[in-house]
Amino acid sequence: MYVFISILILIASILLILIVLIQNSKGGGLASGFSSSNQIMGVRKTTDFLEKATWTLAGVVVVLSIVITAFIPRSENTNQSEIKQQVNDAVAIDPNTIAPDFGTAQQPAAPVEEAPDASADENKN
Repeated sequence: MYVFISILILIASILLILIVLIQNSKGGGLASGFSSSNQIMGVRKTTDFLEKATWTLAGVVVVLSIVITAFIPRSENTNQSEIKQQVNDAVAIDPNTIAPDFGTAQQPAAPVEEAPDASADENKN
């Protein structure tokens, strides 16, 4: 289903690109060159059709993009990151492999240095 909706989004996007390229903001563009369609529907109806098609296709792309999130393939057993899983697999194959601990071990406490006493410097002056 994910692939099917992805293909629909791709087709709608290509059609949207073509419809937008046909239009011209000043009423010209490729639509003005279709004289036979202008005689049947008229210039105004052609631009209305192109505008409605643009908004419809844009809406279809937005709706399909939201719907496709429900069909994103998910793995059920992804408790760890892929890198950590690969390291654990490498250690299982060769126990001599040194694996990083990914911050799970306790860090030794750094010795705290005392700040120099500011009042001692003032007393010298």
